[in-house]
Formats: sequence, C-alpha cells, structure tokens
Amino acid sequence: MAVLAIDFGTSNTAAGVMIDGRPQLIMVEPGRTTLPTSVFFDYDRKITTYGSEANAALIDGREGRFMRALKSVLGTPLMREKRQIAYERLTLIEVVARFLRMLRNRAEAETGETYDVALSGRPVRFHSSDATRNAQAEVDLREAYMVAGYRDVAFMYEPEAAARASGPLEPGTLGLIVDIGGGTSDFSIFTRDGDQTRIIASHGVRVGGTDFDRAISIASVMPLLGRGAPVRNELGDGQHIAPNAIYNDLATWQKIPFVYTPENRRMAADYAKLGVNPDLFVRLRTVLQMELGHDIAFAVEDGKIRLNAQDIAQTRIDLSVVAPALAADLTKEAMAAILEDYATQIRLCAEETLAMAGVQPAQIGKIVFVGGSSLLQVVADTMVALFPHAASEQAEAFTAVADGLAIAAAQGAVSD
Repeated sequence: MAVLAIDFGTSNTAAGVMIDGRPQLIMVEPGRTTLPTSVFFDYDRKITTYGSEANAALIDGREGRFMRALKSVLGTPLMREKRQIAYERLTLIEVVARFLRMLRNRAEAETGETYDVALSGRPVRFHSSDATRNAQAEVDLREAYMVAGYRDVAFMYEPEAAARASGPLEPGTLGLIVDIGGGTSDFSIFTRDGDQTRIIASHGVRVGGTDFDRAISIASVMPLLGRGAPVRNELGDGQHIAPNAIYNDLATWQKIPFVYTPENRRMAADYAKLGVNPDLFVRLRTVLQMELGHDIAFAVEDGKIRLNAQDIAQTRIDLSVVAPALAADLTKEAMAAILEDYATQIRLCAEETLAMAGVQPAQIGKIVFVGGSSLLQVVADTMVALFPHAASEQAEAFTAVADGLAIAAAQGAVSD
C-alpha cells in the first residue's frame, strides 16, 4: 500500500515517501520540495493556481481571489459556509481539498505510484483552549482529504513526526522538538533507542508566524492606514476613534479575503472625508478598493524575515504599493517588544510540556528547531534561556515533519 506523507502547513506544504529505506521529498514545484500553501482563483482565465504560481499571480496584480493560511480556519464555521469565490460558489473545505488533490497529482506524476491513502501531520492543538473546535478541525481536515479523493487518512502530531527524523541523542539525555510553524507552536519530548523513537509528552499552543505578522502589522503598519486615529462625528461636533475591527482583519492572513465588502469600502470612504487626518483613511480606502491586503501582509512578512538577520538592526516595511514612498520603520528592539507576549506563551507551553513529561530542563540534551518561525531570534533566545545547557540543532526547518511522516508511514503508522 503506497502512502503519501503530507505536511499541510499554514504557510508552506511538503510531501514525502520512503524510497530505498530513506525519506524522499516530492518535487512539489519545479526544483523545490516545498510550496507555499497559497491558492489563487484567476477571474480572467477561470483557473485555480497554487503555491508560488498563486503568489506570483497576486504580486503581478492579476484579477482574482488569493487565499493563504487556510489551515488556521479549520474547526471554525467559516470552513462550511458556501460563498462566492471568484467564479464559483465553494466552501473552504472544497478549497483545501483542491490543494490536497493538486499535491497528490504532483506526487503521482513524479513517482508513478497511485496514492489514495495519506499520513497527514497535524498540530497538537489547532486551537489552544477550545476542545470542541480543536476536534472539529481534524474532522474538517479529514473531510477535505476525502473530498480530494483519498480513500483514507491517518494523522500524526507534527512534532512527533519531526522527532522520528531527528539525529541521535547523547546517552541518558532527552530531546525536545520545538516546532514553530505559521499557525501553531508544538513541542515533543522524546528519547531514542537505536532507530526507535519514544515520545514522552507532546503539547501545543496556537501561536505561530502568522500571529507574529499580525502583531507587527497592527503595531507598525495599520496606524499608517488610520488605526487609532480620530474621526469627526458625521452629526455634531464630537469625535471618535476609528474602530479596530477592520484593521485587525486586514492584518490577519486568513481574514484578508473577506474584508473587501461594500460596507467596509463605504466606511473607508466616509472616514476619508471625516478623518482629522484624512490622508490616513485615503490610504485605507485605496487598500480596500485595490484589494491590497495581501500585498501588505507579504511586505510585513518580508520585513520580519529581513530584520531577523544577525547584522540587521532596523528595516523599513515597503508600503509603496499603497502610496508612493510609504514605509513603516521597524527596529529589532521594537519587534522583540511586539512579540514579547507570544514569546511568553511559547515559553509557558514548553514548561507545561516538561511538567507533562515529569522532567527537568537539565534533562533535555538537545533542542531540535523545526518550522520556519522557529528560526526567529526571539524564539531561539526564549528556548536558550529555558534550556541553557542543551545543544541546539536546526533541522531541515521546512521539511523535517514531512521526512518524519514518511518514516512513520513506512514503519506502519497507517494500516490498510
């Protein structure tokens, strides 16, 4: 039975199989073993594109609907709402299913195998504090696999998969997977006996790279569009502050496609007339009219990544797509302060994982960083402070989970 291992991520996706006893990643795009978890519905050509091609369609300014971070919506009512998306009426489950079907087709084209069974990674918790929504998220994802044409799918916690792909441990020590992806932060404490991996405890919290982007955008970019700015009352002499809801949605990857409503556009047009500083709301009006929310989100993400470099102390988030020469200044110190609350949540979750395992920090001999957002300095600093004596290993950040899933599938994690 051929099983396709799939790491369906919030920001990036990878797939793998075992060949000659080793995990082999699928070339999901030309020359690449990962692809952005992006979908673009092209209005003019009436086709759907995925991954880098979808990102390019957005950047090129093609008419259509762009979607990213759909994994973060799993378990919410949004997944099952039928809505007009470009030239079709679809649920988000159907959108995810199309992405998963595309992945299967590319894997079959490369390997010559037929895959109707998948082993899929999943976060320990899709949603931190809502058990019902957390359970529903797996139901939604399973249904998406079924709609995509898979006969069966099994699930494995993503950090547990990554543990299977990690290297050896020093005798008498434990390993810790720190898996910070686009939507969640997951931890697994494990031990290794030869090729056998034993998971001692796993835990997670809904904090990830898209949350980092959102926080940076709200603090640094949205004030340039009128967040927190006063607006004169339409009747009378008083003033009020522009409501935060529109800015919160514009800063949230998975909500951006749904902010371009007639109501929001009318509100921005009114504020462009009534704002004490009308230029701010003119920019907001431009963003909504031209549907530039994702352009801003990519600019924020790019600034975050650029500022994470060791030799960079400050950067500018380029917003010239909104207005000529517009940019938001961001320093490394400011970014650390913006992300401080998230770093605290990550640290607390790691401490809770230790408590679940009944071990002390000194027993952790190696930390394995997995997931693109684990490469952020604020994450590394938080973990080093908690585990000062542990060695650090940066695994294949974007593919370690897919490698581990392929290994697990070959070891019988999915039964026929």
